[in-house]
Amino acid sequence: MTINRPPAVRHHLLAGLLALALVSSAWGTETPSAVPVTALGKLHEFTNRASELALNAMGMLGIRYKYGGNTPENGLDCSGLVRYVFKQAWGAELPRTSHEISQVGQRIEKQDLRPGDLVFYNTLRRGFSHVGIYLGDHKFIHSPSAGGEVRIEDMDLRYWKKRFNGARRMTDPGQHVAADIGGEPQSQ
Repeated sequence: MTINRPPAVRHHLLAGLLALALVSSAWGTETPSAVPVTALGKLHEFTNRASELALNAMGMLGIRYKYGGNTPENGLDCSGLVRYVFKQAWGAELPRTSHEISQVGQRIEKQDLRPGDLVFYNTLRRGFSHVGIYLGDHKFIHSPSAGGEVRIEDMDLRYWKKRFNGARRMTDPGQHVAADIGGEPQSQ
């Protein structure tokens, strides 16, 4: 099955791939002598998984928004996009809503964001009502709202700056994180 994307989306996809390449190369390839080999191996593995996640997300550019949507064929809402991408890239089962997703993984500060992290926003006058995937360079990908389609946004735009709620990192891609839902966000 082929998913058709408008020509403009191809330009965004190419720009996104270029941005991902720049972010990946910025992490460097030199091995500091003071860092144990096992720690470097884990960092390299995480970097590869995060890159795979970001690439899968960018493959969804141009898919139309659909409230409650969870497949590219039928359309995606914000949490549907995140769930679909994590399932495809890592085999991870995330909860259904953005609020529930905000309660799993490791809480991180905005200045510590890395590609593949989740960013949350208050877009419906309630916390954690919107979620996207951070791509690097203050950009994130999300499925915005009715009439829209999956696209890349700049976190520094006034609209998004005012509504930023927090960020989470899914540190164990093999886990089924839906089982971690509880009352309070968990730190791992």
